[in-house]
Amino acid sequence: MKLNLITQKYTKLFPGDFSGNTMQRQTADVMFCTVEPADFEKTELIDFNENLAEEIGLGEIENQNDKDFLSAQSLPENVKTYATAYAGHQFGNWAGQLGDGRAIYAGEIQNGNHQTEIQWKGAGATPYSRTADGRAVLRSSIREYLMSEAMFHLGVPTTRALSLSKTGEDVIRDIQYSGNPQKEQGAVVVRTAESFLRFGHFELLSARKQDDLLKQLADYAIENFFPEVSSENNPTKYIDWFQAICDRTLKMVIDWYRVGFVHGVMNTDNMSILGLTIDYGPYSMMDGYDLEFTPNTTDLPGRRYAFGKQGQISHWNLATLANAIFPLINDAEVLEKILDDFGKQFWVKHDKMLADKFGFDEVLAEDERFFTEWQQTMQDLNLDYTLFFQQLEKLTSEIKTDDFKDSFYRNLTEIELKKLSDFIEKYRVRKLKNKISETESLELMSKTNPKFILRNYLLFEAIQDAENGNYEMFFKLKNALENPYENLFPEFNKKRPSKYDNQTGSSQLSCSS
Repeated sequence: MKLNLITQKYTKLFPGDFSGNTMQRQTADVMFCTVEPADFEKTELIDFNENLAEEIGLGEIENQNDKDFLSAQSLPENVKTYATAYAGHQFGNWAGQLGDGRAIYAGEIQNGNHQTEIQWKGAGATPYSRTADGRAVLRSSIREYLMSEAMFHLGVPTTRALSLSKTGEDVIRDIQYSGNPQKEQGAVVVRTAESFLRFGHFELLSARKQDDLLKQLADYAIENFFPEVSSENNPTKYIDWFQAICDRTLKMVIDWYRVGFVHGVMNTDNMSILGLTIDYGPYSMMDGYDLEFTPNTTDLPGRRYAFGKQGQISHWNLATLANAIFPLINDAEVLEKILDDFGKQFWVKHDKMLADKFGFDEVLAEDERFFTEWQQTMQDLNLDYTLFFQQLEKLTSEIKTDDFKDSFYRNLTEIELKKLSDFIEKYRVRKLKNKISETESLELMSKTNPKFILRNYLLFEAIQDAENGNYEMFFKLKNALENPYENLFPEFNKKRPSKYDNQTGSSQLSCSS
């Protein structure tokens, strides 16, 4: 690999602590700390994302040193590793300084005009680990590695995964915070993104009243990652930038709804200013449709981050960012207008997304009622979100109520079956108002509705096998997720089996996941 091309632009631009001290502490007046990754004696490379490596300019693995790099070992002299400081609101409460507790940066690589940041997750403690060990386990690492790539191929803005390695050491984790810690296999994922800057980076500087650094960081973000924002002689630069963040966040969340993704922990420190899905922890793809569904046991009973609240929470998070960058703008009215427009645009974009899923060529005035009725039907009957739309993807004359039985998670009563049948008839009537042909409508649906989603129970099975040294399921899922709009693996295109309904690691997850 072309490791010699990795640089540390961030550490040259911003104030840092270069002591290398990993003692967990408040790091006032700095934006990062240098830190050395942990030593791992028996690392094992499980998978390497060759296509991504070529895309970002790293190239292929050429020797053992390259493999060592992927587990944060034997680093070249030009790679000066560090962790960044940020803050955030967690479950609606101000948490103060947080920072990269399990992430260590290698730096950035440039490929033409495209910059990519590279970091390890699980490579050891940092000053921001907050009494934790900075490690990651194989279980959570497989989940992040596969899901970030699944989201990429689904067309959802996301960070990506370059490699997955075992560290050869045991890591102690209490997966359900139940007082029952267990030994698990350690692992490291190499993550990439154009930038890992979070809402929390700006919240920290604002809380510290470091307005000069706040401005410097905003300028850095605009100049490097927001080409749509003019930075030269532009009096509305920061307003335009905040608008761009809102636009990108909106696209991301609408795509989450399109594919049925539930993040599980939308704290502001887990929100990317680039509108990328970041920090794959207690996430889940939607099985049975439920607006109140949260995959995160830590989010119970309040369900702050439930599926149906993700638009609302993204709006709340953007409001906290607006407060953080207010010193750059000093105009509450304009920020309030942008946030208000976000709320309005969310429903416009949401309805357009649903219209695409149903194969409608446009959103009609009457569709709000149609979508509401559909939502209620899905909620009441708990139908599988992905499978439901797959059954709709046929000529309307061929749609039959019986076709949907594989999307039921329980036996429906006659009244419930009648409710489903009535809705299908209303769908047929609505489809007649299309100005496009049925063929064109089906093409629209096929591009919008995935055939394969990375369900938690599939990940659970792959993880169980991997922990026993068997990676067959892991690689099979990796192949399937690369073509999610084709039914190449029908054995995966099924609802969650009932035996996983209450299974920890499948239907029940925690922030440790």
